[in-house]
This record gives sequence, structure tokens and C-alpha cells, in this order.
Amino acid sequence: MLTAASAATGMILPTGMASAQAAPAAPLPAHGGNAGYYRFRVGDISATVLSDGLIGGPSRVYASNAPEAELQDVLRRAFLPTDRMTLNLNTLLIETNGKRVLLEAGAGQTMGPQGGRIFENLAAIGLRPEDIDVVVVSHTHPDHVGNLRTAEGGKAFPRAAVFAPRADWDLFVRNVPDLSYMPVPEDFRRNFAAAIKRSVEPVTNGIELYEAGAEIVTGLTTLPAFGHTPGMANFLVQSGNDQLLLTADLAYHPIVNIDRPWLPGPDRDKDAALASRRRIFDMAAADRLLVLGFHYPFPGLGRMLKTDAGYAWVPINWQF
Repeated sequence: MLTAASAATGMILPTGMASAQAAPAAPLPAHGGNAGYYRFRVGDISATVLSDGLIGGPSRVYASNAPEAELQDVLRRAFLPTDRMTLNLNTLLIETNGKRVLLEAGAGQTMGPQGGRIFENLAAIGLRPEDIDVVVVSHTHPDHVGNLRTAEGGKAFPRAAVFAPRADWDLFVRNVPDLSYMPVPEDFRRNFAAAIKRSVEPVTNGIELYEAGAEIVTGLTTLPAFGHTPGMANFLVQSGNDQLLLTADLAYHPIVNIDRPWLPGPDRDKDAALASRRRIFDMAAADRLLVLGFHYPFPGLGRMLKTDAGYAWVPINWQF
């Protein structure tokens, strides 16, 4: 149309544009799927969200005190299924002071067949498991430690020092935990507890236990976020004036745990978890922090707004 119009009016199009109109469209490249990694920076720190895939379960599990009719309505309005909630597994790789540090190991196959994608996403950015120097987990639930063990029973990250919160290690690894508080069937609870012990077997001898509040490496500080588990930590990554807050399992999905104040069923101590959620979300909103949610829609990055009713989640704009 532009070429015809230019001929009629005497307008001359630039040569490149004219040839572009006439050239046949190149075929789209073949891909195995959508991108499972997302790169950005925190000051001088290179950061990459690496997806380990997906898990999920009944919506009620993640919004334990929601009135049923209201929960169904909220999910419908968000164009989400009303019977099942899908959760992402957003691990984070940071490269700082010559070390590659992985925050959260991911689920592997411990909680369903759609996990365990972190290794292909590492390969997509040119790295192998052997290239990881440090792995830090916020708590020891299977979706955060499942990838510590290979299918053959060895260390999945063979060179990495692995850090876990001491209180979680004492409860879930050194003892038989009482999981009766979890709103799931008994066989799920048994498998859940067994998956924790099986996942951490390869790293038990060399495990580094930390108390929330400790600095793991320069630029990475742990923050107390107790309640979901006895020792759960959040992570604060800082370089210069830039900060990134990783909120682990303070919330599962923004629709039900941020935009609505409903309580996650898997929280062991719901009152303590609620206090941690409010304290850390208030900090994130007041300081306008960039936030990464482990289970939020990929890449899980955004910011918290304080509202009259509580909070609102604002996803970041995609950066190419």
C-alpha cells in the first residue's frame, strides 16, 4: 500500500523500506519452548532467574481461610482455573565477587513431573552444575531442596557449598516432623517428609547451617521470615544503591496472598507467618524494593504497593 501510494503522489520511499516491503518473510526459527531464564542486574551483580518448572495443587491449599464463593470469584476474575492453582519455581543465580551463587535449589521431580527444569536452563546460559559455587536454600521443603540430589543419588551441584537454616534442618532432617497442620492427604505428608530427607542425603556431611540474619557471601544477607517453617529466611541482595528482596514462601500466588490477605495452608505457624509477611511486605513497599517471589508467575519480579486493604502486586515490565 505504501509503495502504491508513493507512486501516486510522487513520494520516494527509502530504498531499505521499499525492499523490505517486497521481501518474503523469513520463517520463524524452531524452538523447543519458551525461555526459562531471565537476566537482569542488581547494581554490579549479574542476576538470572532460572525456572525449575511448575508445581501446583488445589486452590484452597494456598488460601486456607478464604470464603469459598469469594475465592472462586477472585480466581475467575483473574482468568485462573478455580479448581487448581499452578505455581512457578523461580530460582535465582547471582554472580558476585567471582562466585556463582544459586538461591533455592528447586523441586526436581519431588512434587510432580513438571519440575527439574533448572539444569536445562543452566545449559541455555552456558553453565553446568559444576559451575555453581554456593547453593543457599530459604527452608527445607522439597520444592526448595529437591534438586540437591541427582537421580543416581549423588550431589547435583558437586562443587557447591550448601547452606540451609539450622532450625529447619533440626526439624525436618534430624527428626520426624509432625506435618498434621498441612491441609493435604496423609500420604502426601508422608511423601513430603520422605522427599526432604532423600533430597538432602548427598549434602548432609558437608552442610553449612545458618541462622537467619547472617551474611552468606558479600552482598547476600538472610532475613528472618519465620512461620512458614521454623527457620525460613528471606534473602536481600545488595550492590551499591540497588537491592533485590527474595520472599521465598511468604506468599504463594499474588492473587490470593498479596492482592488478597488469605493465609497459605502450608504455614506451620500461621500467626508467626502472618507477622513475617506484614513486616517484610511493609519494608518492601516502604523502600520500593524490587521483589522476587519464588512461586509467582515467571520471572516472578515486581514490587509491592501498600493499599488501604493491604497490599498489591505490580509485576515489572519485561526487559529485552
